[in-house]
Amino acid sequence: MKKELKVIPVSILDLANIIQGDQSAGDAFKRSLLFAQRAEKFGYHRYWFAEHHNMESIASAATALLIGHIAQGTSTIRVGSGGIMLTNHAPLIIAEQFGTLEVLYPGRIDLGLGRAPGTDQATAYALRRNLHGDVDAFPNDVLELLQYLGPADNQGKVRAIPGIGTNVPVWLLGSSTFSAQLAAKLGLPFAFASHFAPAQLFPALQIYHSSFKPSAFLKEPYAMACVNVIAADTDEEAQYLATSAYQLVLGLIRNNRKPLAPPTGNMDQLWSAEEHAAVNQMFYYSFVGSTDTVATELTSFVENTGVDEIMVTTHVFDVKAKIRSLELTASLFKTDKVEALG
Repeated sequence: MKKELKVIPVSILDLANIIQGDQSAGDAFKRSLLFAQRAEKFGYHRYWFAEHHNMESIASAATALLIGHIAQGTSTIRVGSGGIMLTNHAPLIIAEQFGTLEVLYPGRIDLGLGRAPGTDQATAYALRRNLHGDVDAFPNDVLELLQYLGPADNQGKVRAIPGIGTNVPVWLLGSSTFSAQLAAKLGLPFAFASHFAPAQLFPALQIYHSSFKPSAFLKEPYAMACVNVIAADTDEEAQYLATSAYQLVLGLIRNNRKPLAPPTGNMDQLWSAEEHAAVNQMFYYSFVGSTDTVATELTSFVENTGVDEIMVTTHVFDVKAKIRSLELTASLFKTDKVEALG
């Protein structure tokens, strides 16, 4: 069924970007709190952080701690993970962490789970002290985690305290069809990472919807897609702002990861034709421009995918420009605005 933007909610994925000139990761955390507070004012539904490690441009490694910080500084917006990389953790630890968050901020916490390590192999080894936590164990780890967060009468000898009975909403995240199949089988909501891995978006959504089995968690399938959005007052300004994001991805391609750079007037001086093509491929689902431009392109995306919710990630160097982008983007969607915070 085709949907319009005004009938679906919009949410935010924040990587707590470290930018050039920051004195510490604390600067990124201050910006994230400011952005979350503005997002709440603009009516965004969720504010999620992603677990990454050993990346100079991302400060959201201790994801649960950052979620707590943002939840403390806001009052209505849902805060969560997009996602926790479950292969790096024992399910019990995650259940205790998110059970604690749910007790502290009831009805506002989401737990999105991914199965990739969120880093390179050397760092994955440093996190786990072995590489046995492989992706093949992911389905069983998800089931174990769901049990820890479920009713008291479903618990075994090991219990998550806090955690039992909190029923923190669990999402499965993916950039392929694997998590789509698992989310459908378990009757969980599904989010696709089309902001950096666009290739299998449509196959994953098709599998999720066609295979979905109703559950105690969800009666009907609920799918969200994450996309890159940079909105500004003009197309030209938005394209200029987007060059910071292009430089960020260029660094990933070159394995030369650096903090987010200021925008530049000429990307052709920075990338080769092949690198330009690679950045464009990764950013295939990017919506950059004025509100009219972004609205037209996002409307087409939502109609073609049939997703129930959009999550946006916005890599913009300047704080005021990013807040303006979030404000313009929110104006296109169904939102629940609240009074400005003091």
